[in-house]
Amino acid sequence: MDSVPEGFEPATFSSGFLDVAGPYFTRKEADHIAVGIRISEGHINGIQVAHGGVLTTLADVALSYQLFVSEKPRLPIATINLSTNFLSGAKLGEWVVAHAHIDRKGKRTAYCHGEIVAGDRLLMTMTGVFALLRK
Repeated sequence: MDSVPEGFEPATFSSGFLDVAGPYFTRKEADHIAVGIRISEGHINGIQVAHGGVLTTLADVALSYQLFVSEKPRLPIATINLSTNFLSGAKLGEWVVAHAHIDRKGKRTAYCHGEIVAGDRLLMTMTGVFALLRK
């Protein structure tokens, strides 16, 4: 149950908060980078599903990371707005994957959407607006 699915590697992004919230894993898909996490005891809330903040953090990480890897050279990304729709809960031990897609990217602002799934079950949809911190 604790295994990481084939093709996923430990994420190369890290910060104090993400180290505590994860661990995260990434896998290159045909048109995006998938970000995965195994739901552990530390992610569970009082109703025995992953806390909404866990999925919201995963949404923010996946959307902003997709933008980050799309830029050459890499740029810092800051969240302007993140909207989420909770559709189902993630259970202890489930492998959860976020898929993020860039809708439109300008010089300083980008728009993305995505979904978070556990197997075939849709857990969340999300949209975000991000600042591209160009100098």
